[in-house]
Amino acid sequence: MVGITIRDATILDKIPVLKFCKNTFSWGDYIEYVWDYWLSEGDLFLAQKHYPIGMCHASYSKDQIWIEGIRIDPKFRRQNIASQLVKHAEMIGRKKNLPFSFMLINTENVESLSMAYSLNYDVFQTWNFYSLEPKINLNHNVTFVKSLDAELYSHYVKSWRWLSIDNDLLTSFYEKNSIVKSDVNDKNSIAFLTDSEHFANTLIVTLFLNSNDSALEIISFLQNFGIEKNYERIQILTRDKLPNFDSLEYKISFHLMKKTLV
Repeated sequence: MVGITIRDATILDKIPVLKFCKNTFSWGDYIEYVWDYWLSEGDLFLAQKHYPIGMCHASYSKDQIWIEGIRIDPKFRRQNIASQLVKHAEMIGRKKNLPFSFMLINTENVESLSMAYSLNYDVFQTWNFYSLEPKINLNHNVTFVKSLDAELYSHYVKSWRWLSIDNDLLTSFYEKNSIVKSDVNDKNSIAFLTDSEHFANTLIVTLFLNSNDSALEIISFLQNFGIEKNYERIQILTRDKLPNFDSLEYKISFHLMKKTLV
């Protein structure tokens, strides 16, 4: 777009960017809490027209781009600035020969979904976000997993990034006792446990369930695990609808959007 440049963010950009990120959602925004972390990671991109009017962050792993934190100054929306930021992130990914690009969008965010579709992203999966309050709960039966078939699980969530699962990753999880399983009537549920890199005392759980009964065993374990490990928040991401459980609260659903780059 004429008059718009895209560049890497600097430490001086934080205050002007946060000015247009204050009221992104009804509860505010989280950009102020992750800005320093993203800046240190690199690949924090700004759209500028004399001053910053848009931003997004990209994370490049060995097989994908993860695009997050797309924000546009309300005065400059509907001018394809978000699309230009995404295309910039994709251009770098193509130079790295990465095959896929992913982003996460609220299922009710019509405008962002329309932008993603226009850039040839499709809905890959739909995920649900639940919160669970840590409490003493000794009524559970789970085991720590030491062997899994990586091909059965496409992604896990690390600090709200959906990252691919492979055997090397699984080995690191086994070593840290970070995968738990519950088996009830020959139907098991699996949970990957990770600490949030952005928010203190926050446990992030990727839950794959095959039955409500086995899921409830894991949820009970997580609730007690939260108390034992002094977590203040437990965030559960799952593709399934979870059964009713005390202190388990459904929050929101997201589409995991995917684009093939090569």
